[in-house]
Amino acid sequence: MQNNTYIYILVMAVVTYLIRVLPLTLIKKEIKNRHIRSFLYYMPYVTLAVMTFPSILHATDSIYAGWAGMLVAVFLAWKKQSLFCVSAASCVVVFILELII
Repeated sequence: MQNNTYIYILVMAVVTYLIRVLPLTLIKKEIKNRHIRSFLYYMPYVTLAVMTFPSILHATDSIYAGWAGMLVAVFLAWKKQSLFCVSAASCVVVFILELII
């Protein structure tokens, strides 16, 4: 069997399109279930965290520097610091640890 790249791209496009369009066409009424609404509300945040977390740890030469930078960022974000402060502080921590380790 010969590989046809165009067929693969077409199938991928159709599947992606169906995943996005079917919920819009099948769900006509407002969702009133509290649990489903909560699930749909938090889904983008969870997806972003799941995609970002491995990159944080493996973006540096040392996994310990990645952990330290992440912990500093979480702590500063918990203390309601600005996005610039959080990112700058975590970058400085990772940079210093990379020099030491």
